[in-house]
Amino acid sequence: MIYTALFFLLIGIELFYFKIADTYNIIDKPNSRSSHSAITLRGGGIIFPVAISTAFFLGYVSWEIALAVLLVAAVSFIDDIKPLSQLPRFASHVIAVGLVFYDVNLFAETIWLLPIVFVLLIGWVNAFNFMDGINGITVLYALSAIVSFAFLPIHQASLPLLITMGLSCVVFGIFNVRKKAKTFAGDVGSISMAVFLGYFMVKTILDSGQIGYILFFSVYGIDAVVTIINRLIKKENIFQPHRSHLYQYLANEMGYPHVIVAMVYAVLQLGVNALIIYVDKHGSLSLYFSGGVLLLLTLIYLGIRTFVLRQVHLKKSIV
Repeated sequence: MIYTALFFLLIGIELFYFKIADTYNIIDKPNSRSSHSAITLRGGGIIFPVAISTAFFLGYVSWEIALAVLLVAAVSFIDDIKPLSQLPRFASHVIAVGLVFYDVNLFAETIWLLPIVFVLLIGWVNAFNFMDGINGITVLYALSAIVSFAFLPIHQASLPLLITMGLSCVVFGIFNVRKKAKTFAGDVGSISMAVFLGYFMVKTILDSGQIGYILFFSVYGIDAVVTIINRLIKKENIFQPHRSHLYQYLANEMGYPHVIVAMVYAVLQLGVNALIIYVDKHGSLSLYFSGGVLLLLTLIYLGIRTFVLRQVHLKKSIV
């Protein structure tokens, strides 16, 4: 009953935000690097930090994680309305990561772990934000991760929090997983969700003692890392908007429907996650196995990317 009430509460808050966004012209105008062609309300992902706030008041999440998500959400929302410099955005990410470390008691762990986890978390937050480029991809991928975390026995106590965030994804998805989206997540949505998911990844690895669970983020991670490497080779500014991710080639150049491409990413990640959960339950989620899976996924990705790029170049040469 409480989750039903929460679902309709989140629907109401999202609709109320739409009126505010419409009144104050909080919109996303398409440009040459956009994957959409119509003016769309920006910042619908504000429902994610709203859900975290609700979870905090219901006692589902610690103040550290609630504050971390709300901090990056507030700075990102301001950035959505009026672009900020790198400093306040990066500072909010650093503070948020520090709060995550405090919550999972990482400061009490081996000191050498801190810089490694810090770099990985900061990288994840930015990668997740960069991957937010077509309808449905952010929310479907986030939902696949939340569902996967919920299946792990070590997270049984966190189920109310995961269900709350899952409901916020469903609410946002109603207005975003469409051929013509009603709203986009904006940085407020993608970055706040990235911090939340990053927290659960760190928590999962620490509680389970299995680094292999990092493969829960492998589909996004491989696409992001390979794309960054390619852009560095081309001497491009990796912090500038672009259309170089595989999903962007599929949606923009090959013409596949955005929602279908987004669903493929989410389903592929769910498949990988199911494999990881099964192996950990029935076998040994060793470092060698995890590395082998990562290598195999990377090779498959590179093969698909190479094929798609050849098709794109062929298509352009014909035109």
